[in-house]
Amino acid sequence: MSGSKMTTQRKAILAAVKKAPPGGDYAWDGKDKDDRPLTREEMQKGIEAYRKKRGRPISATRKEQVSVRYSPEVLTYFRSTGEGWQTRMDAALQLLVQKHPDWLKKLG
Repeated sequence: MSGSKMTTQRKAILAAVKKAPPGGDYAWDGKDKDDRPLTREEMQKGIEAYRKKRGRPISATRKEQVSVRYSPEVLTYFRSTGEGWQTRMDAALQLLVQKHPDWLKKLG
């Protein structure tokens, strides 16, 4: 298959690689700003911005992960309310703390 399209393309690519400028494989002609290679600082800022976007967004009200044991009746009730039951449980506890702080202290 000598002379096939793939062989011709491969030869053209290899010839272009051999002619690469000594400073690297890309030489900016200075005409189009969009084609300009990034500086080290610009590349670092881009990497930092990308990393900040990853993962779960940081909430204004941070929550703390703890291990707690609840009675089966309480868990059954909140789980029966469907998806988001943990958020509803948190809201119910917050409401209880706001409305009855003295009563909670008496429970010991």
